[in-house]
Amino acid sequence: MGVFDVDYNKIQERTDFPYEVEITHHTWIEMSDGTKLSAKIWQPKNIDSETKGAVLEYLPYRKDEFTALRDEIRHKYFAGCGYTSIRVDIRGTGDSEGIIEDEYPKQEQNDALEVISWIEKQKWSNGSVAMIGKSWGGFNGLQLAALQPHALKTIITLCSTDDRYADDVHYKGGTMMASDMLWWASTMFAYNARPPFPRFVGESWYDMWMTRMEDTPPFVEEWVSHQTRDDYWKHGSICEDYSDIKIPVLTMSGWADGYTNALFRLMDNLDVPKKGIVGPWAHEFPDMAIPGPQMGYLQEVTEWLDQWMNDEGSKEHTDEFLVYVQDSVEPETTYEYRKGRWLNLYNEDEEQIDLFKEITGEVNLLNRQQHGLYSGVYCPFGQEGDLPDDQTIDNALATSFMLPVQKEAINIVGQPLAKIRVKTDSKEANIHVRVTDVHPTGEKTLVTKGQLNLNHYKSHEFPEDLPLDEYIYVEVPLDVIGYQIPEGHKIEVSVSPTYWPQIWPDKEVVNLSVDMSDSELIIPLINDFEEIHLKHEQAETASPLEKIIHRDGSRTRNIIKRLTTNEWVLDDFSDEGLRTLTDLNITYGTTNHNVYTIKENDPLSAKVECDWTVTVKDDDIDTEMETKSVMSCDENYYYLTNELIAFNNGEKCFSKIWEKKVPRYYT
Repeated sequence: MGVFDVDYNKIQERTDFPYEVEITHHTWIEMSDGTKLSAKIWQPKNIDSETKGAVLEYLPYRKDEFTALRDEIRHKYFAGCGYTSIRVDIRGTGDSEGIIEDEYPKQEQNDALEVISWIEKQKWSNGSVAMIGKSWGGFNGLQLAALQPHALKTIITLCSTDDRYADDVHYKGGTMMASDMLWWASTMFAYNARPPFPRFVGESWYDMWMTRMEDTPPFVEEWVSHQTRDDYWKHGSICEDYSDIKIPVLTMSGWADGYTNALFRLMDNLDVPKKGIVGPWAHEFPDMAIPGPQMGYLQEVTEWLDQWMNDEGSKEHTDEFLVYVQDSVEPETTYEYRKGRWLNLYNEDEEQIDLFKEITGEVNLLNRQQHGLYSGVYCPFGQEGDLPDDQTIDNALATSFMLPVQKEAINIVGQPLAKIRVKTDSKEANIHVRVTDVHPTGEKTLVTKGQLNLNHYKSHEFPEDLPLDEYIYVEVPLDVIGYQIPEGHKIEVSVSPTYWPQIWPDKEVVNLSVDMSDSELIIPLINDFEEIHLKHEQAETASPLEKIIHRDGSRTRNIIKRLTTNEWVLDDFSDEGLRTLTDLNITYGTTNHNVYTIKENDPLSAKVECDWTVTVKDDDIDTEMETKSVMSCDENYYYLTNELIAFNNGEKCFSKIWEKKVPRYYT
């Protein structure tokens, strides 16, 4: 199953909507600078005057085909309930004019403000707008809420972040995310190269396409140029001032998502009516996400909209923070379902234990460049092979501490924190901490992990050289988690200066020593809690689009040791499949091949290669884009290469290569 596909086997179709729905596939929204954005609109038929409000989703992922399957089952649902639901292609993407310069630039936010103003002026508008979205759409929902447009009454933000530097695909704990930095940039590099459709933009489509490919930059060049938490990352990070958000917030994520830490911070820091829900899910809408159980996401959202989008709705509200405590499970790289129980975190008391309490002495950490290959992907979408494999090999490549057998079960709920006294023989270093559940039969399941660029231990904005052979105290937050360690199991903690490919390696093989006698690993526990049940346990959606599948999606993910060169290779191939949407007769598909290579004892050998093919065609056009992105390094620089080749009706029509080297700065 591809990332942007919808598993129709999971659909429970609702048929008893109050309203029939009419669809406008394309309408222009003109910006103040003359640039026009393309919107698709679902509206209730035969409504007397104003609808109940407008639900806006604002994305660069193309409404006509790439998100069309998921848009139809959700936006049509809102329209059937009496709302006008709108999908807008961001400037420079899909059928919208202009150029997309980057993720979340000021232009994107200014355009969104104008879109909201446009909505207010429509005859069907009641003056109330909600922004809704997952990932990019969750990000810009938070960002727009912080700008406080009057018409924006609430946001529903999924799998998003309040801090673009701390929790995203670029940097984590101040370390550069080798796993995702180039991969996500290469994704957008390929996605941004797709043409608009002549049926909506007219004969200018080809010129728009050529300009788009020529002028849209590879985002990775800007991201790698900002290796600290400077003003570039502060822009769009609503954690700079949580009080800027003054409207109700409904937020959701999952333990298998890459953005769950941010949800906990939102729930801790937003002083508005709010509700948070964390299930076992990957980076996906929770009505379709795996691992299950799924939930009635659309019912939950519609009730939230009914409460906050008009003056008649009840404004009585009690904040809730609903989290799913997962049962222990043997390691698998894919789960369809995770057993567990729900609790309301706001109703429970937390206690803490120190996993390092009985561990003493000074320990020199193993340094193995191939450590981390069994980590799974940083931000799983629910594809086969996404999740961490058995941790036995990775734990053997780190310095690991096996704790005694658990005499009783414990429930880890919240964010563990490692407080470590460490010294190094190098001016630059990283550290990684990982907790695993060791089963009585020997299998090892990854529970949670965290990483820190030690040069950032005082500040992510102003890193500095580490003192040589002198102990310092550092704090390493691990990812939030809800997980039960059963009686009879053991906990193993692993510590290492490496974690490839989720951490770009240091410039040299670093020796770290940890004073375990003066270190702690604080684990939050909620051992006795009142189990609750979600109000909407059964997902439901509107009817889906008809699709013809020409090629099923598939995934392979292999770890390879090249014995003659001592190189370790993570080879990851994903085929999104090829399908036709029959309503507009659009055919589209992608393939993506990522290769992560590192040589034993040679951190400067690190290399990432990401290749894409993208197909888009309909009755008027037949196009294909091929991209190749490469990132490597030496002691002083990162080297970036991005190549784009495009074909129109089978003939090459565009080719360009971008090359850049960027100085390394404490990464």
